[in-house]
Order: sequence, then C-alpha cells, then structure tokens
Amino acid sequence: MKFNFKIQQYQTDAVNSTVNVFAGQPYIGRVRYVRDIGIVKKDSQISFNNAESFVEDAKLGFGNAEIGLKDKDLLKNIKDIQRKNNIKQSSALVEHLGRCSLDIEMETGTGKTYVYIKTIFEMNKLYGWNKFIVVVPSIAIREGVKKSFEMTQDHFMEHYGKKARFFIYNSKNLTEIDNYSSNAGINVMIINIQAFNTRGADARRIYEKLDEFGSRRPIDVIKANNPVVILDEPQKMGGAATQTSLKEFNPLFCLNYSA
Repeated sequence: MKFNFKIQQYQTDAVNSTVNVFAGQPYIGRVRYVRDIGIVKKDSQISFNNAESFVEDAKLGFGNAEIGLKDKDLLKNIKDIQRKNNIKQSSALVEHLGRCSLDIEMETGTGKTYVYIKTIFEMNKLYGWNKFIVVVPSIAIREGVKKSFEMTQDHFMEHYGKKARFFIYNSKNLTEIDNYSSNAGINVMIINIQAFNTRGADARRIYEKLDEFGSRRPIDVIKANNPVVILDEPQKMGGAATQTSLKEFNPLFCLNYSA
C-alpha cells in the first residue's frame, strides 16, 4: 500500500527554521575516515594481496563534516529565527551535546516525526550530513518511528531522489553498525534509551569490547561518525544520567523534538 502525504506549510516552516540555523555552512558530502574494523580473521581462501586490498576498502567510513560556522554566527542565526517566530531570544548556545542543542516544540498530532525525517533529508541536501541517530524513550515509540520511516520512503524518494537507510539498534546484530559507518548515503540509527542507559547486560554491551565484534566497543564505532542526534520526546528521557550517556555518541549537534 502506498501512502500519499500532503505537504503542510507549517511543517515546511518547522523544517526550514531548523536547517537555517546552519545557514552559511558549506555543503561537504562523503567525508571519509579510516574505520576501526577490529580484529579481522584470516581467510585461507583469499590470497594475501587480495586480503590486504579487501581490508583497506573495508576500513573506509563516511561521517559528518564538522560545523564550520563560528559560535557567534550560529547564535546570530538562532536569534534571527527566534525573532521571526516571536520566540524569546537565546543569550548563548547550549553546547552540552555537540556544537548546539535546539528545542523544537510541536503540538501532538501535527506530524513531529514527519518533520524531523524531512529535516534529515534537507540537511543532507544542503550540508551533506548523512549520519543521524534518533533516540526515543520507549520500545513502543521506537517501533512507531521505524514505521514512519517505512511509510514515508516513497514520499521522500519522490522529493529528494534518494532513500534513507534506517535500522533499529540491536546489541545482538552489530553488523548494522558497521554498515551504518561504511555507507555513504543517508543512514539513521533508531535506538531507545533502555538500550544504552540502564544497568542490564544488554545495555552494557554497547560499552564493552566484544569478541564477536572484532574486540571493539559498539559505542566507539558509532561515535566515529560524529552523528546528528535527534531526541524524540526528550522530556520523557530522564535527567543528568541520560545526558551523560548521550555524550558518548559524540553528537555533531542535538535536536530535541517535544510535544
């Protein structure tokens, strides 16, 4: 079944207000870096030369470019947008999660998830950023977000000519993280806070060196991408402990979407 989405002006305005915070940032796509691929098991069927070439290709990762704007320019952009929207102007940047943290408030039922998915595509189009993490407060919301990505695939393909690769973080299927790092397209990891911010064994795995993951820590592989972190319903995610855990993702900046 194909879903048709009518573009609402207020949603477009919300997207533009967010992406225009970074007006003046140059487009920089496909930023390459050398990935940590961990301990690679030798394959007796591959010649040494071929294996060496394979490993070099496998090491290639694609992350987000740093923000080139100075703090004063970012703050000026924010103030301009706040002034246009009759919002009290900020006196300084909030920098506890990357270069800045932005609060976007939308009423329930106005298409918050649609707005931040479209914002992902716009940021990729304008600035080249391609690595994103959507953090949610519960498994139920996580599944709903995944469904929204599925339902809007064709819609955004029509408007942007590309699809986002998205997946739910699973500590038992860490191949997805390697794919996330090595893919140059738009990549979105969806994760609920219980997967990294509790004391359970599964939650601890993201911080542990795992034999099945080449003796690497999953969090180190994720943070190398300098991802944009999007918080869906941050008011439901707890306090200081959650903020400390979120820093581990090494966010480029943070977008907080609340109702």
